[in-house]
Amino acid sequence: MKKWIILLCIALISSVIVPNSHVEASGNFQDIGDSHRAVTEISYLVNKNIINGVTSTHFVPDREVTRGEAAAMIGRSLGLNGTKRDTGFKDVGAGNMASGYIVELVNKKVISGYSDGTFRPNAKLNRGEMAILINRAFNLGGTNSSNSAQILMDKGIAQGMTDGSFGTNVTIIRSDFAVFLARTLNADFRVQSGDTSIFKTTQYVNVGSTTLNMRSKPQITNSPSNVIAKLTHGQAVSVASYTGNWAYIKVNNLKGYVDKSYLQSKKPSAVLPILPPAAGNDITVIIDPGHGGSDPGADGFGFLEKNVVLNVGNHMKAYFDKTAIQVKMTRTGDTFPSLTERAQFAGKYGGDLFVSIHANAFNNSANGQESFYYSSRAATNPYTNQSKALSIYMLGRMQEAWPLVNRGVKKGNLAVLRQNTVPATLVEMGFIDSATDIKYIQSETHRKNMGRALFLATLDYYYHYEGRTDLAQYYSVAGSSPSKRLH
Repeated sequence: MKKWIILLCIALISSVIVPNSHVEASGNFQDIGDSHRAVTEISYLVNKNIINGVTSTHFVPDREVTRGEAAAMIGRSLGLNGTKRDTGFKDVGAGNMASGYIVELVNKKVISGYSDGTFRPNAKLNRGEMAILINRAFNLGGTNSSNSAQILMDKGIAQGMTDGSFGTNVTIIRSDFAVFLARTLNADFRVQSGDTSIFKTTQYVNVGSTTLNMRSKPQITNSPSNVIAKLTHGQAVSVASYTGNWAYIKVNNLKGYVDKSYLQSKKPSAVLPILPPAAGNDITVIIDPGHGGSDPGADGFGFLEKNVVLNVGNHMKAYFDKTAIQVKMTRTGDTFPSLTERAQFAGKYGGDLFVSIHANAFNNSANGQESFYYSSRAATNPYTNQSKALSIYMLGRMQEAWPLVNRGVKKGNLAVLRQNTVPATLVEMGFIDSATDIKYIQSETHRKNMGRALFLATLDYYYHYEGRTDLAQYYSVAGSSPSKRLH
């Protein structure tokens, strides 16, 4: 008995909401005049698309409400999915106008059918059953027809019959149900004799760093007009009543509904602002100083390549350390990771970009700068276009740092590029055995400037190729700005 009463109550509210026509206000109904006792409540529900007429011209206020109509009305008032579907009840097919709401309410354990597998959608509701349904649908606290009716009367939602009784066994009609539903949804319609809590309870908004939507009716819709105000953390509100998960409140003479889970009796502590994630903290750059350990690399004028490239790599890292961008180095001392270990380093340590630093040599007969990328997709590294763009920006910045011969961006079948799993480049800063290039290679000031150039080139790649404009702030670390678009 209790289960089907819940169903009925939900259904009652739902049928009030079922849009049978496109009537916009009760004034369009020929059977609801300005003097009708329920005209205000019916108009309220019609204007909020909660209830409609039986036809486009008639509301039929004295028609009795059925269980099926009640399920549809309650379902719509709670904002449930009313898509028609199979219900599992042998007397409610998928084509029934209330089928979707019946399923939703059954799943929420708000309504149920009978032990014989039926729902009995055409059975009529009485006022006692209606009271139980409204209490259970909107969490008002009633458990039987007697105390449910008393709660509705205490809150000013319902009134008794002329004989002094509540009329528990009297069948509920559409106009009465409209009155009860309007008063449940909007405390302004309630009679004051039994309701002493209208906007008397002070509560505080607890939403942290966000805001709380105050709505014109107790449901979430896609219409922006449903949101009438945005409340902030710690703001005081006056609560009149609770309808399900909604609180009916007043703020600065504005009345509406909010999710009651965001209200509390004590003023919450102030919330420190949540700062946005630091730009680039999702990026890890791999710096690979070439050679090392037993492999000195090229040499000239008393300088070894392995020492020069480690020095430049450390300068490059020092600039990144002033940002949120992460850096990993394949070596930080005089060690020699194998070429395969270097190529696998990015995958092992979560790298996103790989820069291998080198210096050239050719019998004291060549000079200048160049950068390399791997172009075949047959190898491990599929990032041909990205690697080429990275190499372009690297050479561009190296040319700014050290004005040496531009030997161009080239394709290179090099293991650290071919076997890599991220966009990768190998740069040759200059020829260590060149009398021209050594003037820059041997200078600590110029080596620091080269580290700066490789740092800026990495930013240029992300800024222009990957569209990471959030990294633009880091150019100031090196007293610079984005380069021209080169790729």
